[in-house]
Amino acid sequence: MITEVQFQKELELIIKNGIREDIGEGDHSSLACIPKSALGKAKLLVKDKGIIAGVEFAKMIFNEVDSNLKIETFIPDGSLVKYGDVVFHVSGSSQSILKAERLVLNSMQRMSAIATKTKKYVDLLDGTATKILDTRKTTPGFRAAEKWAVKIGGGENHRFALYDMIMLKDNHNDFAGGISLAIQKTKDYLIQNELDLKIIVEARNLKEVEEILSSGGVYRILLDNFDFETTKKAVEIIGNKCLTESSGNINETTIQQYAACGVNYISSGALTHSVYNMDLSLKAF
Repeated sequence: MITEVQFQKELELIIKNGIREDIGEGDHSSLACIPKSALGKAKLLVKDKGIIAGVEFAKMIFNEVDSNLKIETFIPDGSLVKYGDVVFHVSGSSQSILKAERLVLNSMQRMSAIATKTKKYVDLLDGTATKILDTRKTTPGFRAAEKWAVKIGGGENHRFALYDMIMLKDNHNDFAGGISLAIQKTKDYLIQNELDLKIIVEARNLKEVEEILSSGGVYRILLDNFDFETTKKAVEIIGNKCLTESSGNINETTIQQYAACGVNYISSGALTHSVYNMDLSLKAF
């Protein structure tokens, strides 16, 4: 993953772009009928159930729109919420609250859905040593917030992007002339460019697992679309030579069986690409 400093910069970029996209030259609806001096108060109301996420992110949005807005938080990120719960109150300029409303809701609804799904997977892995990972299958322009939501739900982050870890997948290996060549070229590249990046290599079968191990210098082997029995055999072959990760067609009905195979990690794109937003609203009172 990227550094905390860079992660914060990514969040700031999301907020600035979201404001640019939604507010543009101004919120003419609010400007038309609400005086600049008007003060108001609104509550973040839960109309669903699950894990709330994005509370701290919402504070960042409100602060960017108007640093004079005041937030009173009742339910923090990572908490289980139900219909009727009030997460926070925001008070200050009515115009500012309305400007921030949609970006706050869009963000929190998405983040809460991701945190809820992640928590479900984490609970299914309870009692095992296996950890759940996200992927790069995120909404364009919103990756940092979605990966934050995975953490809030109790999961772990995979690489952030293409530049903070090496991941040699099937196409890389095929284009490079084979797994061994791809790994050797990668090692040479890292030395030549003085880069300290971990290497993950995807295996499609046990033969490729053995080839990866023979090459050495690999941080983790990704067992892609392996069945349970083949996964067990792969874990036995790999031993403690490097870490293991299962991926591909893993869902709520199969995740426990893959964990029982002894893999260190299970990665799931579904955490971020297949969720149904939590129903939240911001109501004036």
